[in-house]
Amino acid sequence: TIHSEDPRVLDFHEGFMEDLGANDFFAMEIVPDLPTLNRLTEYMQFQDGTTLESQVGPKRYAALGPLMARYRVPADWVSKMKVWAVMITLSVPPPQTGLFMDFSLSLRAAGAGLKVVGLETLEQQLSFLEVMSLEQQLTLLDQAMQEHEKSVEIHAKMVNSYLEGDLPALQATANEQLNELDEETRQVFIERGVNQRNQRMLDTLMSLLTQGKVFAAVGALHLPGEKGLIQLLRNQGFDLDPLPLPLNAAKQVSVPQPGQ
Repeated sequence: TIHSEDPRVLDFHEGFMEDLGANDFFAMEIVPDLPTLNRLTEYMQFQDGTTLESQVGPKRYAALGPLMARYRVPADWVSKMKVWAVMITLSVPPPQTGLFMDFSLSLRAAGAGLKVVGLETLEQQLSFLEVMSLEQQLTLLDQAMQEHEKSVEIHAKMVNSYLEGDLPALQATANEQLNELDEETRQVFIERGVNQRNQRMLDTLMSLLTQGKVFAAVGALHLPGEKGLIQLLRNQGFDLDPLPLPLNAAKQVSVPQPGQ
């Protein structure tokens, strides 16, 4: 999947929806239910009276005000946000509908009678950001602030690569951003934010696969590489075959079958 509200990634063709409904479980990174969203709100804010300004300094804090206003986040709420929480907010374009691809798929899966489960808990997904040093968090925040004006352009580029089924291009765009970080911060982000999460999601997925048929939907950048989910599943003895991409109705093409 890709974390996007672009209509092109939400326009699934009929055959795809039939394939989705033929499963017992729909597994996604975390389930965006009300209890999880409530915990996310609490998790993203300091609970001990610490303020964002005390962590980022007055000059950086003043620059953050107009940027966060674009996300319709109240100033008093921003004042209590953690550094990493501001960073991940600014790393994507301001939401328009809130109907992102993973969320849309989970609603369709639930409507088709599948049990919707998370491959991670909220705390597991975000813990690597929580334990980063303040210096590393500020490095990531500064990058997000500097690239904010380009976030729409970068996001559009990634969506286009996703629709073309071009994982190497997606990886290259992500690497361009990671390569702007210092070596230590980059390695922490890759190892804890990608590789360790991939292994954790694999472990949960392996357990689910003993209970029934599973449709697993995770961000595309968790797929490639020696430590990506595709290779991790192959290491467990699974045969993986790619389906025709993109999966949306507007650009779906027929693929000749053997003998045709």
